[in-house]
Amino acid sequence: MKEYEMRRRWRIATEEEILRGKTTDVYFDRTVEVLRATDVNPRVYAEVTVSEMPQNLPWGIAAGYDDVLQLFKGTKVDIYGLKEGTLFHPRNPSGVRTPVLQIDGNYANFAQLETPLLGFLCYTSGMASKTAHLRRAAGDKTILSFGARRTHPAVTPTVEYAAYIGGCDGVSCVLGADLIGIEAQGTMPHSLIISFQDHLKAWKAFSKYLDEDVARIALTDTYLDEVFESIMASSEMPGITGVRLDTPSSRRGDFKELIQEVRWELDVRGYEDVKIFVSGGIDIEELENLKDAPVSGYGIGGAISNAPAVDFAMDIVSIMDKDSWKPCAKRGKFSGRKTVWKCKKCIATDVTPWEASAPKCHSCGTKMEKATMKLLDSEEGEILQDPVPPSETRNYVIDQLSIIGEQ
Repeated sequence: MKEYEMRRRWRIATEEEILRGKTTDVYFDRTVEVLRATDVNPRVYAEVTVSEMPQNLPWGIAAGYDDVLQLFKGTKVDIYGLKEGTLFHPRNPSGVRTPVLQIDGNYANFAQLETPLLGFLCYTSGMASKTAHLRRAAGDKTILSFGARRTHPAVTPTVEYAAYIGGCDGVSCVLGADLIGIEAQGTMPHSLIISFQDHLKAWKAFSKYLDEDVARIALTDTYLDEVFESIMASSEMPGITGVRLDTPSSRRGDFKELIQEVRWELDVRGYEDVKIFVSGGIDIEELENLKDAPVSGYGIGGAISNAPAVDFAMDIVSIMDKDSWKPCAKRGKFSGRKTVWKCKKCIATDVTPWEASAPKCHSCGTKMEKATMKLLDSEEGEILQDPVPPSETRNYVIDQLSIIGEQ
């Protein structure tokens, strides 16, 4: 048997390999080979949809379009889609799936790019969607993405991007924050305190040697009772602004009651300005349980970075036949070209045939606006939409959440 040999340092695809379709499923390579050999290359209309959101979420956030457009740049196809960060419902009231992206072009020209296309949309939308639901559950409290250690380092910047546009106030990964255009945020690890073998020395060193812009938030659950350590840190750590409780679930008991106790004991000693942050296994259910607890913010890791991908699929639903579009689709899919509409008043979405006029919102009766827009032009393969700063996309998501939150 030939000795196994690593052919590269890490098992990750290069940008060039992704662009050349090397990350595709092999049956697309074989499909294109057959189509070329038989001179069959029909003009088709394909759409990306999902039947339902993961974890029974009622709606999602469509994200990953910038990556898709870079993948298709120079390809002779027209691409239509939603604005990055658009809140969408998987189906309209009639059960028709919402197309989050549509491609008009000769099939062999883009077949091999379906796999990476779906990867970009499924992965990014999954984390952005979960973060948006976490954002809504957290209300006006701070949420930070602490999930970098729970995912492959090659895609950590994407994780942080999705977390940020989905509603996180900050992210912990240095490169992820840099590509977003913000400063990375975080507190301190248990390893710092254990290295000193003395929490008091660790807190004081942290305060003394780090830049003044770094928030002085002490981790207060390493050796002793959380209440005792929080009081000690508040009295001894110069410039302290907060304490973080990262108590293991096996030792929490009633976490809400523990937080309330810490808050009380700090307040009665005059430390009302010292905020409380919590982390460790925080998910939607935990946020709802702590809704009324005296918490200023949350560090959320695996709930974001391990969020299930949105199970998008791409299907041909129309084919050009003698200069006219012929509806066609496999069983279980809705054939024909479609337009997505959105209600600005209540954020509802709807789907109609491509040429249909604007419908009235099924929820509030308001005339809906077209959400489907052209993103890439087949003539030159040029991207038609300028890149949007992540902060603007985040604001767009937050605005939609504020409307849906009133319902």
